[in-house]
Amino acid sequence: MGPPPRALYSAGWVLLPLRVFLGFTFSFAGLQKLANLGFFDASNPASIQAQLAGAARRSPVHVLVAPFAHVALPLGILIALAELAVGLGTLVGLWTRVAAAGGAFVSLMLFLTISFHSKPYYTGSDLVFVFAWTPLLLAGSGGVLCADAMLANRARRQIGAEASAVVPVSFAAVRRVCGFYEKGRCEGRSGAPCEPARCPYLLERPARARRLAEAEIDRRTFALKSAAVAALAVMGLLGVGAVAGLSRLAGGSSNKPAASPLRSGIGDGTNKSTGLADTSNAGSHGGSKAPASPSAPTAGAGSVRPGGTRIGPARDVPIGGAASFQDPSTGDPSLVVQPRAGRFLAFDAVCPHAGCTVQYDMAAKLFICPCHGSEFNGTTGAVEIGPAATGLSHIGVSEGPDGQLYVT
Repeated sequence: MGPPPRALYSAGWVLLPLRVFLGFTFSFAGLQKLANLGFFDASNPASIQAQLAGAARRSPVHVLVAPFAHVALPLGILIALAELAVGLGTLVGLWTRVAAAGGAFVSLMLFLTISFHSKPYYTGSDLVFVFAWTPLLLAGSGGVLCADAMLANRARRQIGAEASAVVPVSFAAVRRVCGFYEKGRCEGRSGAPCEPARCPYLLERPARARRLAEAEIDRRTFALKSAAVAALAVMGLLGVGAVAGLSRLAGGSSNKPAASPLRSGIGDGTNKSTGLADTSNAGSHGGSKAPASPSAPTAGAGSVRPGGTRIGPARDVPIGGAASFQDPSTGDPSLVVQPRAGRFLAFDAVCPHAGCTVQYDMAAKLFICPCHGSEFNGTTGAVEIGPAATGLSHIGVSEGPDGQLYVT
């Protein structure tokens, strides 16, 4: 069945492109999370664990987010399955308003936890998705190419009731069948000009079906929709299993950079005061590290121990590479780089765009956000490629005469 004449005036056909886009996008997002092994790997900066850790520090609802850090893995699975359920329900038009409500809620939570700090605000797509779900929440599928209308009409046929449909009819056709119309005047309105605004023919209400029949139709419709949801859930789970299996056979996608991935040092058993984690790519740079000797400090080391908190030995930071630590003052994952022998720079590793943990790419000499692709200068922390609007926060770091690094 094709669209009726002047279909642009029908909400169902107007909303169909939006429905298809949102349904496909959420289905793809859910499958992508389930197929991406890095999303569930706590050591990956783009994992659900890392994103929750960032949200717990930066989100306006951090008080609500923090308790979920202990159940990050099941929460990640739940989010992925919820996105898939919303996407499939929207695509086939099954419980469309419920799916739209779920999609709006997921988008709102992603906005509050991930993209709340996007500047300008319209660069954060999650807020756009919240409002994109609004038309479907108000109008549903509009009875067009959807399981909702098909199952409702099936339930009506089962008890012998006529199918329910909204059919566009021109006002000229209404005049031809109206008993009040006479030479441009309405006899039902004492000869007033005929117009659709107060047409008595259009204002007539058909006799309501018996309440018992309507209740029976609603009951049958609910049962049919529930059965359809169960069938769709089984098909979705089979699809998830197939995608996950193929992903594991192919090695999965873990969003790893060219250089070795960074570790945040949070929750992995690393001592917070000496928690440097080597992130060099020894294969491409020969594993060279800053020379260190207790009797001969590296270049730039002073004779007086600097103030601040010790974070680890300078020799653990490779020349041209980076190592990670936890900022003692904020608890944020942070990075210290050694662009040349004896020169140390440190930055907060939390991307100012959406709170993901950035990685250091040794080959490009850049900090790269694995979530949205922002790139930052490897020596200044300044933004080079958005969507981040501001650079990484600088952290003061000095090497002491004992070969240790100290942050202030």
